[in-house]
Formats: sequence, structure tokens, C-alpha cells
Amino acid sequence: MRNIEIIASGKYLPKKEILSEEIEKKMALEKGYIEKRTGIKKKYYIEKEKIEDLAIEATRDLFSKGINKENIGLIIVATTTTQNLMPGISNYIQKALNLKPCICLDILAGCSGYINAFDIANMYIKTGRVEKALVIGVDILSKYVNKEDINTSIILSDGAGATLIGNTNLNKEYYSNIKAEGENNHILECKANSNIYMEGKEIYKYAVTKTVKNIKELLKEAKEDIENIKYIIPHQSNIKIMKAIANRLKIDIDKMYINIENIGNTFCASIPIALNEMIEKGLIQKGDKVILLGYGGGLNTGSILISY
Repeated sequence: MRNIEIIASGKYLPKKEILSEEIEKKMALEKGYIEKRTGIKKKYYIEKEKIEDLAIEATRDLFSKGINKENIGLIIVATTTTQNLMPGISNYIQKALNLKPCICLDILAGCSGYINAFDIANMYIKTGRVEKALVIGVDILSKYVNKEDINTSIILSDGAGATLIGNTNLNKEYYSNIKAEGENNHILECKANSNIYMEGKEIYKYAVTKTVKNIKELLKEAKEDIENIKYIIPHQSNIKIMKAIANRLKIDIDKMYINIENIGNTFCASIPIALNEMIEKGLIQKGDKVILLGYGGGLNTGSILISY
């Protein structure tokens, strides 16, 4: 069985910034309410862009770092807000960047979709089906938000993140723990041509219990101690949720990489955007062990332990 490594990353955020204080004024909320409740100071909305435009630009950003486009055998896109049933966003990326014929997939797995996509790409690489895979998370949540709904309008944002992974001869760890539990899927849903519906309190209960259980199972399978993990890179859902997860895992909050303050909650894009920021800032070095943590609609929960 072959090992995989992260080769490169990229991200794209729309130009239009939405400040939390602007939303507070429109909704007659106390100043500082949104930041205190969610951790968000600003987020991003598209204007004329389409969802495939964001995914393409994030991938362009990845390739702008001198990355070779050769031997990419898979493009897999995770989203919750696709606007076309066909062709898929992955096909748009292939065409726009003139990539050679390869496998193109779009998947729907809620906010945890990037984790599922990354794991699928890993299996394609490890079995020798492909050499390299592009894994993209992208969402345009502004199109599916009821601007009067305080549960969603104050947190949801638009953006895209891209990661290139590939085969390596280096000794790299890889473990995943991905599960879906559908009995409570009604607490976070979005029907066709409708707005996102979220039961905030129930989502909080789910997020701070199932994620912790999931990570503990992952660590047990990997025979790893959490002290050996450099960072947990979680879905950027809400600052209170991320702090609660850290508290229940009995780790310092600094071990959780958090960038929701200046990005907002971008669903499938949140983990690859955060991962890209960490790489650009030099926060993780070759050999560091990190956990990618996704959770949300489905209800889907997934974590991946990987050596960077």
C-alpha cells in the first residue's frame, strides 16, 4: 500500500466583505453580539461569481505556486451549494485549467464533505488508481441564507479551498474515521430552491459530543496520543463549538487552528482554507501530525490523522 502527502494548497475568497457590525445594525443587534456569539468579525459574499468560479480560482492559486499539473488523475469537489446538476464543478475546473482527461467527481456530504472527498482521494492514490488528486471544498452559502434568520445569516460565508495530494515513498501516517448518523438529519438541512435551515442549539449539542467521540476513536485506532498532534484543523463552525471541543478533549485552544474571525463559516471550504493559511504561515512542517475534523449536515462526522 502506498502513502500520500499534501503537495500544495490554495484558496479563494470573494471580493465583497461583510462586516459583522453591518449585520448587527440591519438586525438591530447589540454591537459586538455576533463576534461574542460566533467569533466572526467579517465574512465574504459573492456578487456576480458562480460557484465554479470560486473553485477554479482556488485551484489557480494552488498552481500559481509553481506546481506541476501533470499526472493529476482525479478532481473531486465537495460542496453543499452546487448550482448545476451537470456538468459538475470538477468538470468546470478541468476545462478552465486545461487539465488532461481524468476522473471528475462532485460529492454532497454536508459541512464534512471535504473530509469525505479527501478520504476518497486517498483511497484512489493508495490503490494505485491515480498518482495525484485535487481535492476542493467550495460553497456559496450567501445564496441560501434567509437574511432575517439569526441562526444562519450571522455566520455563513462564501469561499473555496483547494488541496493537491499525491503518492509518496516517505513513511506517512494516515487514519480516518468517517461516519453518518441520519436520525437527526432534520436539524441542519437545505432543500432544493430553499434556504438553509439550522437548529442552533441542537447543532451545538451534536457538534461538541460526536466530534470528540470521533477523534478519540481515531486516536485509539492510530495508537496515538493527542499530545503528539501538532494541530487539529476543524470545520470553522462557531467559536463556541470549537472551544467546547478543545475543552472536552482537554487540550489548549491553541492546538485548534481557528480562522473563523476573518473568514466566517464556509461549510465545505472551511478546512482547506484553514489548511492553506497554516501552510502559508509555516505553522506546520514536514512530519508534523495534524487532524482534519469535519462535522455537520447529514449528520456527517469525520476526522483524518495525517503526517504533513
